[in-house]
Amino acid sequence: MGYYYIFSTVIFTVYGQLVLKWQMDQAGALPAGLWDKLMFLIQLLLNPWILSGFASAFLAALSWMAAMTKFNISYAYPFMSLSFLLVFLLSVFLFGDPITVQKVVGLALIIAGIIVTSQSL
Repeated sequence: MGYYYIFSTVIFTVYGQLVLKWQMDQAGALPAGLWDKLMFLIQLLLNPWILSGFASAFLAALSWMAAMTKFNISYAYPFMSLSFLLVFLLSVFLFGDPITVQKVVGLALIIAGIIVTSQSL
């Protein structure tokens, strides 16, 4: 059950990041004026998708608290790096983000780190 909590944390985190990016792309740039910025942000806070991203962050925190009852943080935390991998892959498909050699090498190092640290339970 502990791994379920960790992976729930990752999935909720990834969902929240992707939905916020999607909605921010839809909303456009932050206005220049102070009053306009305030109104822009209030409008975003009333957006159901943005609210779902915040709810997802809250659920991720609850899942993480549950995971902390099952594992040492030094063991569980490296699995959170899977969110980098999933956000990268999904952002390529959903937003057309570029794939670069540096990103691929960095992700390979993250995966290697997860493998190495997961052997230390």
